[in-house]
Amino acid sequence: MGSEKLLFRLEQPHGTGDIYTAWQNGSGMYLATTGIDSMVNIFDRYGQIQDRIRLPRYLFLKSLCTGFGWDSDGDLLAIICQSPQLTLWDANTQKKTQIDVRLKDQMSCLIWAKTGPILAVGTVKGNVSIYNHNTSKRTPIIGKHTKKITCGYWNTENLLALGSEDKTISISNIDGDTLRVINLRAEPSEVQFSEMKLDERMGSENTVSVIVGKRTLYLYNLLDPDNPIELAFQQHYGVIITYKWFGDGYILIGFSAGYFIAISTHIKEVGQELFQVRNHKNTLTDITVCEKIGRAASCGDNNVKIHDLTNLQETSSVLSLTQEAGLDRISWSTDGQLFSVCTRGGSLNVYVSHVPLLTSVCAPRIAILSSLTEISLYNYTSDKNKLKPIPITLETEPSFIAVGPYHIAAGMNNRAWFYDLTRPQPGVDDAPLMLKDRQYLGGVTSIRLNPEYASVLFEGKIQLHMIEQPEVCHEDRETKIFPDSSSPNLYITCHALTTDFLIYGTDMGNIVYFHVEEWALASEYAHTVGITDIFTDPAGTRLVFVDIKGEGYVYNAVINEVVSIPNLPNKVVGVTWDSNINDRNIFIVYDRHDIFTYVYVKCSIYGSSVQKVGQTSLVSKQTPLLMYAGEVMSATSGGQLTQLILNTHDSLQIGINERDQAILEANFNKQIALHRFNAAWTTCESLKSEELWKKLAVEAIKYLEVELVIRVYKMLEDVSMVWSLESLSGVEDYKLLCGYITMFLNDFDRAQQWFLSSSYPVAALEMRRDLLQWDQALQLAKKMAPEQIALISREYAQQLEFTGNYSEAHIHYEKGLQEDLSKEHTFICKAGIARTALHCNNHRHGISIALELENKLLMRECAEILEKNKQLGEAANLFEKCQNYDRAATNYIKLRNWQKIGELLPKITSNKIHLQYAVAKEQEGKYEEAVRAYYTAKDFDSVIRIQLEHLNNPEIAVDLVQETKSTEGAKLVAKFFQKLNDYTSAIKFLVLSKCNEEAFDLARKHGKMQLYGEILLNTLSPDELRPQDFNSVALHFENERNNLLAGIYWFHAKEFGKAMKHLLKAAKSNSKENEAITAAIDVVASSKDEGLSNQLIEFLLGESDGLPKDPKYLFRLYMARKQYREASKSALIIANEEQINGNYRNAHDVLFAMYQELRQNDIKIPNEMQANLMLLHSYILVRLHVRRGDHLKGARMLIRVANNISKFPSHIVPILTSTVIECHRAGLKHAAFKYATMLMNPEYRKQVDAKYAKKIEAVVRKPPKSGKDGEATGDPVEALTPCPYCENLLPETEGRHIVTSDLTACPECHFPALRSQFIEILDNEDSCPMCSEKLDSRRLQKIDDPKPYLNIE
Repeated sequence: MGSEKLLFRLEQPHGTGDIYTAWQNGSGMYLATTGIDSMVNIFDRYGQIQDRIRLPRYLFLKSLCTGFGWDSDGDLLAIICQSPQLTLWDANTQKKTQIDVRLKDQMSCLIWAKTGPILAVGTVKGNVSIYNHNTSKRTPIIGKHTKKITCGYWNTENLLALGSEDKTISISNIDGDTLRVINLRAEPSEVQFSEMKLDERMGSENTVSVIVGKRTLYLYNLLDPDNPIELAFQQHYGVIITYKWFGDGYILIGFSAGYFIAISTHIKEVGQELFQVRNHKNTLTDITVCEKIGRAASCGDNNVKIHDLTNLQETSSVLSLTQEAGLDRISWSTDGQLFSVCTRGGSLNVYVSHVPLLTSVCAPRIAILSSLTEISLYNYTSDKNKLKPIPITLETEPSFIAVGPYHIAAGMNNRAWFYDLTRPQPGVDDAPLMLKDRQYLGGVTSIRLNPEYASVLFEGKIQLHMIEQPEVCHEDRETKIFPDSSSPNLYITCHALTTDFLIYGTDMGNIVYFHVEEWALASEYAHTVGITDIFTDPAGTRLVFVDIKGEGYVYNAVINEVVSIPNLPNKVVGVTWDSNINDRNIFIVYDRHDIFTYVYVKCSIYGSSVQKVGQTSLVSKQTPLLMYAGEVMSATSGGQLTQLILNTHDSLQIGINERDQAILEANFNKQIALHRFNAAWTTCESLKSEELWKKLAVEAIKYLEVELVIRVYKMLEDVSMVWSLESLSGVEDYKLLCGYITMFLNDFDRAQQWFLSSSYPVAALEMRRDLLQWDQALQLAKKMAPEQIALISREYAQQLEFTGNYSEAHIHYEKGLQEDLSKEHTFICKAGIARTALHCNNHRHGISIALELENKLLMRECAEILEKNKQLGEAANLFEKCQNYDRAATNYIKLRNWQKIGELLPKITSNKIHLQYAVAKEQEGKYEEAVRAYYTAKDFDSVIRIQLEHLNNPEIAVDLVQETKSTEGAKLVAKFFQKLNDYTSAIKFLVLSKCNEEAFDLARKHGKMQLYGEILLNTLSPDELRPQDFNSVALHFENERNNLLAGIYWFHAKEFGKAMKHLLKAAKSNSKENEAITAAIDVVASSKDEGLSNQLIEFLLGESDGLPKDPKYLFRLYMARKQYREASKSALIIANEEQINGNYRNAHDVLFAMYQELRQNDIKIPNEMQANLMLLHSYILVRLHVRRGDHLKGARMLIRVANNISKFPSHIVPILTSTVIECHRAGLKHAAFKYATMLMNPEYRKQVDAKYAKKIEAVVRKPPKSGKDGEATGDPVEALTPCPYCENLLPETEGRHIVTSDLTACPECHFPALRSQFIEILDNEDSCPMCSEKLDSRRLQKIDDPKPYLNIE
């Protein structure tokens, strides 16, 4: 459904059957209807009957109306019927008259002229009568056509076209004279005049159009009568029902099958359908066009479809009358406000199709005229569900309305009605109370309301009066007319009323503020030209005004400032300020098509301004009324309220994830443009973009948002900007603040303007000084700070000197000396004068000042200037005085003053100078001095050369080469030794000088190849060794069939396969086996080649030659390859062999080394290895305890060994003998007896040493005594010590336990020990019993946590 509202319905006013209507032309106040009851009814536009006209009888029978219509002005309604009489009804007097048109036959059609009250009446016999109402002249024309006249039309030039059933159209003038007759092939209908669309506009209705035979449309151009156009249409469209001209030569045509098409009459477009739609499924009965409101409509079936002429493709609204049997005819009133629909049942529905767009806004209230006598009142809220209209019915159709905080006003002409929105009408709760109506001295243009007053503009004047009856105390303020008698010639063009002020503009350019409370003029601004309209913000302190030139401005009444609005549209329809307090600086300007968003900037570094933000397209025929935070509420042409979000404001719709970033960045840019800096801060927090943070800071600081910018720079961790901005917190002078901020933004000229207009203009001078812009600083100093001229001159001179403008610098230094500001200032000026004088070739003056000041830095600077100017002697002298001896010597060298250089030589640090001096002395033959100078200059090659060639000191040269590793020096020494036939030394120094090929040739020539290889390995560092150098050596030994050396050097050449081949050959000769296998192990370790490893293992296991090799080689191989588990197995085998052979220390060392490797690589120690190592270590500790006289500990260690005596087969008897002796000494008699008994066995007895035999026999003969009652007694019980893990007391069986309270570890091997016992041992011994490393007892640290030393699984 569209916006059309049903105004009234007439239920069969003429009975059942067809009904016809005719709207009054002009005002459209009356609607004439007729039907089958021989009556014509006159209704007003509200459906009230005004008159009933009974048609005259014909031949004593009821006569039906055959035609009726209004004249061009709408004053007269003409009615014809089957009677030969013409009836006229006067709308002004509401009286009817009968007119005799002097024709006796029945009238069939009537046509009013377009230019006056002239009426043509046609009859069924083809006769015509032309009646002039003004003159009452009647002109009958007999025989115009031979048959019934069915249709007719006047054009603007008073030509009359008539169509008849005789298949002709006649063209006649106002007097009835026939000008032309057009013959047709069928009966005509709907004849009309219009103007065809031609390339050249003729400006007259020169084309006759007519439907021929209901199938074709015939176009006849009066200017081109020989080329008529007849348009036929598709058969399925059906027959043509009717057609209407519209626009610039376009025609709308309705067809019976429901089709609705548009064609053009332009000669190039004739025959082309510009638009086609099937509006109705079954049938179309009528179409109509109202160009005043730009709409077209068609009816059929049970609905009416309405289109906008500017966009026929879309249906703008649909009226559905489902309760009706069908629809016959539709028509608009001439003003387009009312739309009538005739039904087949004889009823009439009248709709409000268009009302004049009357609106008024007083935020948050919005008033819109929604019907002829109804206002819809809205209260704006962000919740659109609550945005419901309150209907207010008016007394009459208004031409103006106004809404205020508590009242609403409406009226027309010079009369207005006022309603109180806070009180209901008695008896009607929904209707506001009507207070009164009031008449004014002229036609009212507009009204504005505030809580108490109404401002009424009429005929260039304003009447300000109270809405309700004033109290007695306010009677003097009840009403006032503007302008008053003091300015009678002013013509007020516009006005606004706020709570405090009446504001109006005049045709002379005045904008006047009248203070309502004080009832006096508050302020006035005079513009250069007249004002056409003003638009205030909600407070009224700022307004936008438009002048007669179409230019717009923002006027701030508080500071009496006017700012121009840029890029204003050509025709401004209105302006709306944002009602949101946070966006009070934003306003929109709109025309018919677009909305333009602007920001008023009061405070910025650029001064006050208005900035255009952007543009939003406006939906056709909508008028913006209220804006809140970028949401615009607009009124439609149908009196509805719509919502629009401006393009310039934030987008509320966030897309899919990958688009969020782009949308947020777009929102950020919009927020910056609208100066919504707090919202931009929130967006930046979401985006987390450093670039956007910086942009926010720069933009916000331009508009003096200092606190926000400080927060931004804190976020960016820009300490300098934070400190700089916080220093401005106490600045209250707006212009001074603008100056500082502009300076921070590097706009220094603008900053100077702000500073000079501020309360502290000296800031401009300080800025120019800080920027080193001395010209401007001097100009400013002359005006405001003469005392700073000397200081600025000095600093300006320093800059000029730096840029090379020495003459100007000299002048400003001398100006700086005019005032004695301080010693430092005087020194700087004099020093500058000295330097610039030298630059200007005034050497004597410059040198004298430099010597006078006695400053080393200055003398050096002056010396450098003199040196640059080729004044070498003076430069050298000044360098010497400032103790820069190197530079002095450089200049003396250029002067070849060797004597002076010799004097300065001890003070010179530059190697270059010493070198130059050495060369000079060498050329003089003073080699000792030259050597000293070369040595000081660190030119050791030259020292070596002179020592060899001139001073014959090869020992010194050799020592120097070995000390400095000089390549060139080594070459010199090598050549020297070659001359002496000392090839060994020559080869060595050739290698040092990286002449390896020469060294190789020399070694091969003199049989020193093995020496050459050793020199390569022993002389060069690993980084200097090159594998290719060893290739030649390896090939040499390969040719010599020296497999060992060939293999070794192939190994160093990284040729591991060849190396292994030769080394295995060498290993097969017993003399070189150990060295060859050791080298082969190194090859496998370096190459990490499994194939070579397997090859060597097979050789070691004897698989290749059947001769297994010593297991120690396999152990070394596993260790080299870091295969520690396999190495540990080999170590156990080797240790066992050593142990069997009686090499207990060797076995201990093998196991200890293996133990350490496994522990360093976090590999579990095998229990067998731990047990064997403990057993061997116990044996080694025996001698240490016995030597210290601790026989008990020695005995305990020997008992442990004796219990495992099978693992010591080489020394069974000696070990058992020692065990018996030490146990006897320690008082362990039972243990002594036990092991003495073992020695007396036959297999051991003969091996006992003779000197111990008797003593052992005595032990056996005297067994230990038994206890009481014959019980055996044992040896002394071992001490109980706490377990370091569970702390339970345990016996120290055959050894000692570590305890937590007395725990330490060897710092070298990290084996645990009892700290007190370890210290006692180190007091007598100097090494660790386990690792044999030298150890100081002071390095032993007490350990509190024993867990790292416990083997806990």
